[in-house]
Amino acid sequence: MVGSDVRLRCIYPEGNSFDLNDLYVYWQISMAGKGNADSVVTYHLSGNSSASHDDNHYKDRARLSLDSMKRGDFSLHLRNVTPQDEQKFNCLVFRKSLELEKILEVSVTLHVAANYSMPVVSGPSQDEELTFTCTSTNGYPRPNVYWINKTDNSVLDGALQNSTVSLNARGLYDVVSVLRIGRTPHVNVGCCIENVLLHQNLTSGQTETFTGTKDSITEDPVDGSPSGEHQPILGVLVVLAVIVSLAVATGWLCRSRCQPRSYTGMGTPVLWTAHFCVVGVWGRLSQDVYKL
Repeated sequence: MVGSDVRLRCIYPEGNSFDLNDLYVYWQISMAGKGNADSVVTYHLSGNSSASHDDNHYKDRARLSLDSMKRGDFSLHLRNVTPQDEQKFNCLVFRKSLELEKILEVSVTLHVAANYSMPVVSGPSQDEELTFTCTSTNGYPRPNVYWINKTDNSVLDGALQNSTVSLNARGLYDVVSVLRIGRTPHVNVGCCIENVLLHQNLTSGQTETFTGTKDSITEDPVDGSPSGEHQPILGVLVVLAVIVSLAVATGWLCRSRCQPRSYTGMGTPVLWTAHFCVVGVWGRLSQDVYKL
């Protein structure tokens, strides 16, 4: 991890003890772009009382343990790891008493990583389309950036996003990703930063957004009066109330005022008696309503 210390192992397999005056120990890396020339990280030479360094990038950061080398442990201790330390390191050990015969060679590849900051999504800006912006900083190595639909956790089309990844002054990566999607009433998206080396996915927090559309806005009446579309319904209700009231009144008057009449004539149907009663009551009610 960037900023941490690391130990690159280089151990003689048989566990012998060694005389430091009989040893030549080198840790080196291949310099890219310089014809595969090797650059010495640090070394120990026979007769020296301590280890030394050659590459200024590793000054005061790379060291060998003299006590450990006596026991056959030639591991490199590297302090304050930086992204530039992602290299293939080679450990070479020679014995002076064996006419500088190489007794040990070990290659160690150092992979460097840094945690990205938790992605932060801002937006949306609401124009013809919705625009979201995701930012995450100080990570390593270069990340993968995804936008997801948090409703069903599906990955959105990469063509909808425009991501910029750049190195900052610390040699770490900063990410800015912009997502543009069409306007919808309900949006719930998230930004995901994937660090492949750390097997890590960081997803932004809740970004659920509700956006209205012009067609869904209903204007309230300014004067507080019933709207025009409600007035016909109100008229129908009034007419129905009048009809029901007349029907109830008709029934009551028919029972209270219309007494059965007896006729001596033969063959007079009872139906006519009821008919005369209803017609008489309805006539009086019609006159009363007309006056009102």
